[in-house]
Amino acid sequence: MSKAEIEPITAASLPEVALFLHENLARARSADQWQAGLQTHWRGDRPNHGFMLRAEGRVVGTICAFYAERDIGGRTVKTCNITSWCVLDTFRKLSMKLAMAVVGQPGYHFTDFSPTAVVGGVLRFLKFKPLPEAQAVVFSLPGLQPGSRLLTDPAAIERELDAAALQIYRDHRGFPWLRHALLGSSAGWCHVIYKRVRFKGLPAAQILFLSSAPLFRRHLGHWCAHMLARGVATTHVECRFLPDRPWHSVVRSGFNAKVYLSDSLADADIDYLYSETMALDL
Repeated sequence: MSKAEIEPITAASLPEVALFLHENLARARSADQWQAGLQTHWRGDRPNHGFMLRAEGRVVGTICAFYAERDIGGRTVKTCNITSWCVLDTFRKLSMKLAMAVVGQPGYHFTDFSPTAVVGGVLRFLKFKPLPEAQAVVFSLPGLQPGSRLLTDPAAIERELDAAALQIYRDHRGFPWLRHALLGSSAGWCHVIYKRVRFKGLPAAQILFLSSAPLFRRHLGHWCAHMLARGVATTHVECRFLPDRPWHSVVRSGFNAKVYLSDSLADADIDYLYSETMALDL
């Protein structure tokens, strides 16, 4: 095995990394798509794009990262979302050192939202905590709720959001695979971010973010009727986001658990804003 060195991924080396990921992790995504997604940046410093292994002048392993500065629980925190951990078999024994290069950066709260079973096990060894992975599959049913509304027009959404919520909306509205809606009434709105997916061959909505789980649950009937009218058969939402499970739903489990590492954040503080879940159409 050739000697491999760990290097930070810089703007200059990102094209090499993108080509490596296209060839070794997901050929369905072009190198240009990988590069565009990994270049995404939000508020706060970005010390690097992650770290890579280089041997004899070529990339042989990567662990990429999205950084953000966020307001969580009334305080400002720095987050680092790990993604695209891929190491060639010949250099697999250096995988842990590559992960430590990222996790060893002080001052960050770390997440990984798409670990394989093996990666999840490695990260748990590094003291990452698993998030509850069960999801509720909510069936779309007719019956609009009086007093409930659902806004999807961008101008209408912007009019109803306060400054902090508006910033979240604007930071995520540019990704074409994401859909945004406000559910509720003038008394209070839940900002919903979701993706259109397919489940058992039928159109479905995968919930990625809820600004207010209680409001979403209160107006869920209106959401389901709206989805049904648009040919969406089911809505999929993680049970940890719901105050209680709707009667017209079933629970799916057995997914690879998403994980995080933090000395002060709890499960309820972890969402998918400012992460690969939003920036990469995986």
